[in-house]
Amino acid sequence: MEIYNNEDEQLDAVRSFFRDNGKAMVVGVVLGIGALFGWRYWQSHEQQTSAVISMSFDQAIVHSDNTANLEAFIQANDNTYGVFAAMKMAQEAVDKGDFAKAKQQLLWAQSHTKDDNLLPTINLRLARIQLQEKQYDEALKTLDSVQKGGWFAQAQAIRGDVLAEKGDIKGAREAYSQASEADPSPVLKELLRIKLNNLAA
Repeated sequence: MEIYNNEDEQLDAVRSFFRDNGKAMVVGVVLGIGALFGWRYWQSHEQQTSAVISMSFDQAIVHSDNTANLEAFIQANDNTYGVFAAMKMAQEAVDKGDFAKAKQQLLWAQSHTKDDNLLPTINLRLARIQLQEKQYDEALKTLDSVQKGGWFAQAQAIRGDVLAEKGDIKGAREAYSQASEADPSPVLKELLRIKLNNLAA
């Protein structure tokens, strides 16, 4: 560190510093302020876009009896809202007994979701529809992708149903037993007990 003898030397040193580094400092400050405003603008834009999509989703769900509007919303939103809308449409198709339409919507949701926590729900619903349509091998393949803790019991319960329908009683019993050991909900646990008893009969 330099030692200055008087104020004039200090003033000259400060002037020299700003002469050598002033432009870089100004550019740095301008860039910093620009980045801050840019970031705030981007966040505001993202929030506004999200709010618009959310309102559109709410409208599509409220008027879900208008299938064309819901389908248009799904096609226009390749995001989580679109996935939820496709799942809603699949549920409505199941309620009407249109399993082919439900399967189509769930396959779309499956291929468009980026949420690893939502994917098991989609796959479980898809496997149930495949079971309903007697597409046993497809259902088993779908269930193979559901290995997470909380979903495993449900997946094994559906696997047991599929195997029982295929006539594989031993495999069904094993799947139901694995589901029972995977800490299922009390309701599912009781249902599994009944299914195991029915296999023995």
